[in-house]
Amino acid sequence: MDVQGEVVGDHGAADMARMSPKRHLLALLLLAACASEGPERVVERRPSAVPADRGAALLRAAMLDGHARERSAVGAPQLVWDDSLAASALGYAREMARTRRFQHADQPHGPGREGENLWTGTRGAYRYDEMFGHWAAEKRDFVNAPTPAFSRTGRWQDVAHYTQIVWRGSARVGCAMASNRSDDYLVCRYSPAGNVVGVRAI
Repeated sequence: MDVQGEVVGDHGAADMARMSPKRHLLALLLLAACASEGPERVVERRPSAVPADRGAALLRAAMLDGHARERSAVGAPQLVWDDSLAASALGYAREMARTRRFQHADQPHGPGREGENLWTGTRGAYRYDEMFGHWAAEKRDFVNAPTPAFSRTGRWQDVAHYTQIVWRGSARVGCAMASNRSDDYLVCRYSPAGNVVGVRAI
């Protein structure tokens, strides 16, 4: 199978070393649930069969624009693009495209942990802003309560992409996409990671 990738700047927890043992355990359970359940694959009908435009510059612009728009709306400081996060995202996007396993990356716990948002859908069917839009649409169920009680549905997973997008404590982002013959895989990585248990997103 062919695997292609484009570099351009997720769900995670950070700085667990400073947490109390009880809070640390809850954070681990939260992350374990996220990793085991995995995000949902997007399968929507599109009005056109024409492949969406692709390219590293387009991807970077779409991701930065989307993050800037959502963070401005809630008064969060803007994110800075980070090439090392983008390279990390590309490596994992390529791994998912190669293995076809759509799940969050295994990462060590601690201050170096990167936040992570994932998306997958039919190859060439979605524009970058549409991919980002699926994450941003979760704001309809967001309530600004401490993690993990930030969803009006009672399921933190229903808004965890959005909360990472607007997480006030995150400062840098890097995203990348890779494809196999049937699917696109988008990864955004964040530092410091968001969705820290007991902390509000904004």
